[in-house]
Amino acid sequence: MRELSLLEARVLGVLVEKSHTVPDSYPLSINSLVSGCNQKTARDPVINATETEVQVAVDALKSLSLAFESSGSRVSRYEHNMGRAMSLPSQSVALLTVLMLRGPQTSAELRMNSERLHRFADVSSVDGFLTELAERPAEKGGPLVVKLPRAPGAREARWAHLLCGAVECRRWRWRRRPKTSWRRASWRRSRIGNRPWKLKSPSCAHWSTGSTPNWA
Repeated sequence: MRELSLLEARVLGVLVEKSHTVPDSYPLSINSLVSGCNQKTARDPVINATETEVQVAVDALKSLSLAFESSGSRVSRYEHNMGRAMSLPSQSVALLTVLMLRGPQTSAELRMNSERLHRFADVSSVDGFLTELAERPAEKGGPLVVKLPRAPGAREARWAHLLCGAVECRRWRWRRRPKTSWRRASWRRSRIGNRPWKLKSPSCAHWSTGSTPNWA
């Protein structure tokens, strides 16, 4: 399976999140998906995707078996299929979802921010699942997360997902903008669609994971 674009990852994250937080409104319509993608809280970066762009992203996720259209409704509604498609337990799906929606975070932040998706007993439990994702063997598709170099002055290192490709950092500057289009992210990863982008860090001159996911 190929790498995801930023918007595809955002749509997938929203589908997983809303299945837990608003079960009465799930599966989601395109309008609900657009609202979830563009919401200003619990999102990093904040984006401004259009309905057409979100529909294209949903169709792409459907082609990868990561999402599907539910039946029995007059309005098209969509569900995620992330756990089955990627052979992941619910704990790993929860962590990847929070990383897709909120960007790189520490283990403690991930435990707190994923509470509505899965309640981890402690931070060590989070670390255990992150380590499994980071050491995922090649025959299963390769690593899905990476532990980033600790920034100067930071007490803990942050984790980032690899669903959009390998992360390369030079300087971390966690700059946040009020709103941006999904094509111009405030923090940068290896690619948006087919265009390269970078995550910057003050702790290293040049660093890369050296591998990208190759899901079967």
